[in-house]
Amino acid sequence: MATPEFEDIADTFDFLDDWEDRYRHVIDMGKAMDPLEDAFRVPATKVEGCASQVWIVPEVEGEGPDAVFRFRGDSDAMIVRGLIAILKAMYGGLTLREVMQVDAPAELGRLGLNDHLSAQRSNGLRAMVERIRLIAAQQGA
Repeated sequence: MATPEFEDIADTFDFLDDWEDRYRHVIDMGKAMDPLEDAFRVPATKVEGCASQVWIVPEVEGEGPDAVFRFRGDSDAMIVRGLIAILKAMYGGLTLREVMQVDAPAELGRLGLNDHLSAQRSNGLRAMVERIRLIAAQQGA
C-alpha cells in the first residue's frame, strides 16, 4: 500500500539511474522539509536506535483506527532528513489501520535503499519505522 506521494518518489528513483543522483535527491527532499521547532526536540519525541539525532512528532486527526496519521520530523543529518521525508510520503495521510498494514521493508526496497545505506543508517531507518508503527498502535490502530 503506497500513497501517491510515495509512488512519485518511486517513479523518480526509477528515472534516476545513478545512485549518486538518488542520494542527492533524498538530501534535497530533506532540505525541503520545514525544520522542527526546538520545543519538539525532546526525549519523548526522540527516536532511539539512530546514529543521528532523530525526532518524530505525531499528528493524528480523529480517533480510533480510522484516524488520519501524519507526522513531523527532523534530524541533525541531511540524509536522515531525506529519509524522514520519504517516510512522511509513505505514511502521511493514511489511517492508523493502514499505517499498520504498510510493508515498509518492501516499499523501501523498491527504492533500493537497502543496498546503498550503511548498516547504521539502515538500523536508524528501521527504528523510525518501528516508532511510527508504535505511535499508530498507541493511538488506536
